[in-house]
Amino acid sequence: MSQKTPVNWEKLEEKPEFRTLMTRKKAFIIPATIFFLIYYLALPVLVGYCPDLMKQKVWGEVNIAYVFALSQFFMAWIMAFIYVRVAAKWDKAAAEVIDGHH
Repeated sequence: MSQKTPVNWEKLEEKPEFRTLMTRKKAFIIPATIFFLIYYLALPVLVGYCPDLMKQKVWGEVNIAYVFALSQFFMAWIMAFIYVRVAAKWDKAAAEVIDGHH
């Protein structure tokens, strides 16, 4: 069993590759979080301020509010799927930065 050399996180943080990786992560995470929060909070806001719009039937007794609520489940799954794919690339980039650090 081989022992790995501990990572010096302070020196690693100073590397341009590490800073670039952190910038890429922030460029995805912050807008994605803002989008998700706006999408999630839109339902109660629309139901509160535009009840007539949200009561409109789209199929039988199903109204816009129900469709919007159901769409939030799909949006969460889609966002999770996209995040997992993007995070896998970050993991590879992080491994390269750490391996190149030794």
